[in-house]
Amino acid sequence: MYELLKTIDSPADLRKLPRKDLPQLAKELRGYVLESVAQTGGHLSSNLGTVELTIALHYVFNTPEDRLVWDVGHQTYPHKILTGRRERMGTLRQLDGISGFPRRAESEYDTFGTAHSSTSISAALGMALAARQKGEDRFAVAIIGDGAMTAGMAFEAMNNAGVHEDARLLVILNDNDMSISPPVGALNRYLARLMSGRFYAAARAAGERVLGVVPPVWELAKRLEEHAKGMVVPGTLFEEFGFNYIGPIDGHDLESLIPTMMNLKALKGPQFLHVVTRKGQGYKLAEADPVLYHGPGKFDPAQGIVAKPAGKPTYTQVFGDWLCDMAEKDERLVGITPAMREGSGMVEFEQRFPGRYYDVGIAEQHALTFAAGMACEGIKPVVAIYSTFLQRAYDQLIHDVALQRLPVLLAIDRAGLVGADGATHAGSYDLSYLRCLPNVSVLAPSDENECRQMLYTGFLQDHTVAVRYPRGTGPGVAVQKEMSALPWGKGEVRRNGRRVAILAFGSMLAPALVAGESLDATVVNMRFVKPLDTALLEQMAVGHDLLVTVEENVIAGGAGAACAEALAGLKLATPMLYLGLPDQFIDHGDPAKLLALQGLDAAGIQASISRRVQQMPVPALKKTA
Repeated sequence: MYELLKTIDSPADLRKLPRKDLPQLAKELRGYVLESVAQTGGHLSSNLGTVELTIALHYVFNTPEDRLVWDVGHQTYPHKILTGRRERMGTLRQLDGISGFPRRAESEYDTFGTAHSSTSISAALGMALAARQKGEDRFAVAIIGDGAMTAGMAFEAMNNAGVHEDARLLVILNDNDMSISPPVGALNRYLARLMSGRFYAAARAAGERVLGVVPPVWELAKRLEEHAKGMVVPGTLFEEFGFNYIGPIDGHDLESLIPTMMNLKALKGPQFLHVVTRKGQGYKLAEADPVLYHGPGKFDPAQGIVAKPAGKPTYTQVFGDWLCDMAEKDERLVGITPAMREGSGMVEFEQRFPGRYYDVGIAEQHALTFAAGMACEGIKPVVAIYSTFLQRAYDQLIHDVALQRLPVLLAIDRAGLVGADGATHAGSYDLSYLRCLPNVSVLAPSDENECRQMLYTGFLQDHTVAVRYPRGTGPGVAVQKEMSALPWGKGEVRRNGRRVAILAFGSMLAPALVAGESLDATVVNMRFVKPLDTALLEQMAVGHDLLVTVEENVIAGGAGAACAEALAGLKLATPMLYLGLPDQFIDHGDPAKLLALQGLDAAGIQASISRRVQQMPVPALKKTA
């Protein structure tokens, strides 16, 4: 099936092929992407849409000498296959396998690590100007999607790039009218008009009717079509930034892509190429539902994705249900997402409360300040955001939300390790970077029902509250429909034991209870990272020989550190053991396996505590709890 593709072990091999063979290569490459993702899971729709674009880039540009920077990076599977990683696609996003995103340590063709959006133009401009400074004649190419173009960082980079008239920089806008969630905003409307304007559509249809009866003339007209587009809908916006705008052109037509890119290589200064592609191209099921096939698990390509029987609700679903129920109770509630409607569980909320739903695009900074502005006017904003993406709005969280003590509820999804997406998407730091902020409370639910009640409890407060919960399902606790406020700042003892007290935060309660049973240890569900239940902490410290904190967050500055600081303030010197994520980035892999490798499963917690107890001097141990 892949006779031509099997001959390509590097872009140098690709560049040896005659252009007439490239359509066949594209067909094989698309089939290989589909087959690979079906076996491992991963991003599919976006990668099917970039097959021809990837071939053209490596065919025209002298990679890796010329630099390619892929925005977000979940569109790079064809790139990986063509750059020597074809045989490793079976390890994609698995422990010790290749990453689902560009990664500098993985290949010299991955010139910049990307997994958060809208960074490509900045990085590529840096590379282009570095080449100029070093006297090197090479191109830097940024490939950015229309969804990523909604972020301010992309425009900051373009504004800077436009003044460097000799920069060897090419920005390719991969316009597929489809980010993870439907794209929003004025820019997207502008891009849509480029291809769907009535005048252009009518002119093209008329030309096809008239010239279609004369095939040679029609072929000539098709080749002139891109010039006509430029006359009808010029890329004024991008030209005002100082770029030479070309397009839009068909991103699946190699006979348009390759000559255009070759021409652009000969031009001076910043260039902007607008290509139009289709997510899921070549696989009808993905074309029909690119969102469903954005990041599927394993599936049979012949059958497609089959809905699984309903099981335990995910934390994301718990949040989505709570959001709708809370909106019914309080008309002040609004829901805000930075372009993650599906991922954050807000589809039903948008359908039921469209006037109170705000997707601000891939613009996390704006999302926070936008929420702050609404809160100033008596609205109660709920910002649904991944832990890893909240990092991008840290300044706004401090200055625009917390400093003004505004009642914004942060529903923080994907806290802790996230599995196959790896270090770029892990929510390993939010307990550390949130608890140091004045006017911000931090809550960590241990199960599904507690998550619902914590969201309700946080929503009732008159200051900023963050409720952080992990990806996927919880321990399977039934979710109560009735909402009731939890005692503010209070934890609960879940098991009474002797000598050792395990202070569990959030998702770590379940394995801590198993370990506590084996060790006959006290187990506490701390619930609140801030405000910390210092009275309960003091009680545990006085009555036990060893305190063990367990959290799915980095140990540095996390919940365990908060306990140590509180004990120091109480002038208590009870020995402590801190269990959590280490001071290193944790790679992709199965979430349960990753937690076990960090000693954060029940067996690991038990083993760490046993080792520590054995090291303690016997005279220092108290006889009973």
